[in-house]
Amino acid sequence: MKKQITISLIFSTFLLLLVGCSGVKKVAFETPVNTTSKPIQNQVKKTYTINELGIYASNEFDGARLNGFEKLNDTTAIVFISPENGPINNSPYYAFRAWSNTQKSFYFKFKYPKGYKHRYIPKIKKGNNWRIIDSSNVHTVDSLVTIKLDLDKEPITIAAQEVQSSTHVKQWYTNLANENSQYITLKSAGKTTMGKNLPVLDIHSGETKNKDVIVLITRQHPPEVTGYFAFKSFLETILSDSKLSQSFLDRYHIIAFPIMNPDGVDLGHWRHNAGGVDTNRDWSIYNQPEIKQAIGYITKSLKKNKSKIVLGLDFHSTWYDVFYTNKKREGTTLPNFVDDWFAALEKNIPNYKVNEAAGNSTKPVSKGWFLYGHNAVGITYEIGDKTPKKNIEQIGKASANEMMRILLN
Repeated sequence: MKKQITISLIFSTFLLLLVGCSGVKKVAFETPVNTTSKPIQNQVKKTYTINELGIYASNEFDGARLNGFEKLNDTTAIVFISPENGPINNSPYYAFRAWSNTQKSFYFKFKYPKGYKHRYIPKIKKGNNWRIIDSSNVHTVDSLVTIKLDLDKEPITIAAQEVQSSTHVKQWYTNLANENSQYITLKSAGKTTMGKNLPVLDIHSGETKNKDVIVLITRQHPPEVTGYFAFKSFLETILSDSKLSQSFLDRYHIIAFPIMNPDGVDLGHWRHNAGGVDTNRDWSIYNQPEIKQAIGYITKSLKKNKSKIVLGLDFHSTWYDVFYTNKKREGTTLPNFVDDWFAALEKNIPNYKVNEAAGNSTKPVSKGWFLYGHNAVGITYEIGDKTPKKNIEQIGKASANEMMRILLN
């Protein structure tokens, strides 16, 4: 035990002494993670054809994931889905388009590499609207999932979650910035490995000098779209131009990152970025450009304005709704915030019970970076894969309103 403590102290001291040329301080964690870039296996972008059946499947769009497509029999094709690299968590993301020369019902059987199981209920888009597939058209045998679709010449998009590529996200935040130009300055933290923009919404009313900062983050993990929807509702509520939001923006400065991993999102990755790394394990020594540049932007803003972070919320998705919090609260920027916020949510959302999982971060994740690097409250705000959109909007709106009320008191 004494040896472990000594090693931990040496590692912590080493990291705290490491300062990049940009002056961004590294932050030590108990369990380091190697976040140097790793090779990825890119999909072959193509339209697959089963000529004798007149059936087609394509991954030729941003956010697609389809690694192979083969005929099984006259009514069924096998859909092969593989991750970008490994090891990786069990979150097999898929997204492809399918169509037929003639109207017919057809079956699609999902096949993943050994060790991975189907996670996401299929969502379907034909025209402009997404819907969850009818459960009667989903068949599971020994954890192998087959879906039935009615095909014709108009392509249907089948996806694990609604496809929200970097282009879709840009349309949303650009419209939001245009509609709220008195509060939002649209900026960039830099570029990704693939040269994509890392957008930042810099939000405030009046001067930013000495204003406490709240950092909002989402889409570190590409398929986690329900968390992104909560982020949207949360931010739109802060910008609702109510008396509450006006007072809040007069006092606080928000730095919001609406898509932290645009490369992974557009590549249709299960979890990682173009460097083959989980960006939410890189909040220590910043090997990946997304984290390095986001933290550089935040650090520069704090120094320029002589301000501090008081709260960081990182929006994700998992199997169920849960808030991951740090146990350490006494002596932080807002020692009572978590308890007050959760009590307010339960009071103001009908039949809602907060699911909290508390534990100080041992691996280099964002909520630990807020705590260890800034003595601020850090929360990973998780929305369930299956949480209905109307519930997500309700939770996002209520959580934003109650946060504003608490921080203004």
